[in-house]
Amino acid sequence: MIIFLNGTSSSGKSSIAAELLKVLDTPYFHLAVDAFGAMRSVERTLELDGPAVAEVLRRTRAGFHRAVAGMAQAGNDLVVDHVLSEPWRLQDCLTVLDGLDVVFVGVHCPPDELERRERARGDRVPGVAAKQLQNVHQHGLYDFEVDTSTNGPRECALAIKDFLGRAPAQRAFDVLRG
Repeated sequence: MIIFLNGTSSSGKSSIAAELLKVLDTPYFHLAVDAFGAMRSVERTLELDGPAVAEVLRRTRAGFHRAVAGMAQAGNDLVVDHVLSEPWRLQDCLTVLDGLDVVFVGVHCPPDELERRERARGDRVPGVAAKQLQNVHQHGLYDFEVDTSTNGPRECALAIKDFLGRAPAQRAFDVLRG
């Protein structure tokens, strides 16, 4: 099974993923797009111009999607932590994860709280997450949704775990594929 968390930067996806690994009954891997991108050479990437950087980032995310598919196809259960801030990312996931059991979870947080978290973290530019809100949830359909401004990571993880026990056979990814 793939538990696919989608939300803006600083929405709480990684914290929920860490709690899910603790509360789920079987071993899961946490695959985060940020961690995947961090494997790339920062120095060489910074030497590139805008279009070249955009292409490297596109390939990184496309590769991440295929790594997720490969891990799941090998029989591993996964918690995926992603920011679907460009329409092609969701479309690519719908294609490469076809035939796999995906539970699509929307991770929501209001703009003012996102900005507060960005400032508190110190490693984020305030306002980036709020800008991502326009695109991250635009597809509009999830199997389950959580709000991290009203529930902590553990509560969200427990709610997701509870949902897994009663999730319908037809999933959001199936509907979004058409």
